[in-house]
Formats: sequence, C-alpha cells, structure tokens
Amino acid sequence: MTLRSSTAAVGFALMTAFPAHALDSSIVEQLDRLTPEERREQRCDIEAMSRISKNEKDFRPDKVIAYTFADTVEAGDFFKAPGAVFRSKGEWYRLKYKCKTAEDGLTIQSFDYKVGAKVPRDEWSEYYLYE
Repeated sequence: MTLRSSTAAVGFALMTAFPAHALDSSIVEQLDRLTPEERREQRCDIEAMSRISKNEKDFRPDKVIAYTFADTVEAGDFFKAPGAVFRSKGEWYRLKYKCKTAEDGLTIQSFDYKVGAKVPRDEWSEYYLYE
C-alpha cells in the first residue's frame, strides 16, 4: 500500500465514521497514529469539510481528497491543496485550500479555501472519483 493509499484509507475511515467533523477523542486517537504529514493532510481535509458545511449552505460535504487535480504542497506546518475536490450530496466539486497547523498537526492556525465548479460525471472515472 502506498503512502497516498494508506492516507486515503485512514481518511475515508475518519470522515465516514465522524460525519460531524468534530475532533473528539476518537478522531484525535486515529490521527495520532499517522505520520505528521498524513496527520496534517487529514486534519486539513476535516477542516475543509467543517468550514464548507458551516459557510456554504448549499453543500453538505462528506469527503475531501486533497490531491485529485494537482499535487499538494507541504512546507513545515503549512499544507496547500490547489487541486482538491470534495463530495456533497453525491456530486464532486473542485476545491482549493491553504491550511496551517500547529506543530502537532492537529490545531488549525489558519485556513482559507475556495469552492470551484462541479466536476462533470463523465470525468469521475479519470480522476478515481466515486459516488
């Protein structure tokens, strides 16, 4: 299993098991099992879902993938996902976000995002997106 697929598997488990996106002790325990880089990515994905749910009333995100359309950029505690996507109500949407965490990779210090266009269904298989 590659690092990406390992991270994706843990991320899927985290995001489906905890739809409220709150960082309760179970989530923290699972995140603590990851490498610092994986932890930061997953924590930023959870933050993206939380912010979109709170600020974008037309969306109910249940999954974020940080690297669908472009590689992520990591520098210390900074994580940038210029080619992310999120799923809401069975549809996928482009997403860009920048996230800075504390050294522990759990505490969000700053977060900025932009929701993009809906990804056409005929492109889903090309990018390994699913219902």
